[in-house]
Amino acid sequence: MVQLWYNSLADRNPLQGNTVGSRSQTHTAYIAGFLDGDGSLMLQIKKRSDTKRGIRFMATICLYQDTRHERPLCWMREVLGIGYLSRRRDGITELRINGFSQCKTILEQLVPYIRFKKVQVSALLEACTVLCTTPFSKLTKQQQKYLVDRIVIIQHENYTTKSKKRREELYACLDLTP
Repeated sequence: MVQLWYNSLADRNPLQGNTVGSRSQTHTAYIAGFLDGDGSLMLQIKKRSDTKRGIRFMATICLYQDTRHERPLCWMREVLGIGYLSRRRDGITELRINGFSQCKTILEQLVPYIRFKKVQVSALLEACTVLCTTPFSKLTKQQQKYLVDRIVIIQHENYTTKSKKRREELYACLDLTP
């Protein structure tokens, strides 16, 4: 006869194997929730003086916290094993993760737990996938337009206090205008 209820903890089967993974999943879920609430995802075109084109794409995951309460950001940096902290003049500390492969790796870990920034995460993951496999100098015009579309999607979904470059302006930066 199968018992359908538990009378005490002694009635339960003990956990088998290594249970450390559950702690890791809890940490990952917490960080994803923090990103959903107090984080941002960015894909930008930045000026760069050391290349022939003079520009580059930049992918960033950023988590924000009041500097008086920055310890959770230190913990997240330790759990993720990547990123750097910077204190802004306005009393906010940021945990920033830059780089296509780094952002892609972190987002792939967080995506199962993301609830509110699914659109931004998806767009940044798609862009990072392209940028991890193709050097900027080898991107086709079609790939560049695809990346601009990802920038616009992320910008549209993000809260912003100042206006961002429109699609046409981003195309002009990449010499994609007819």
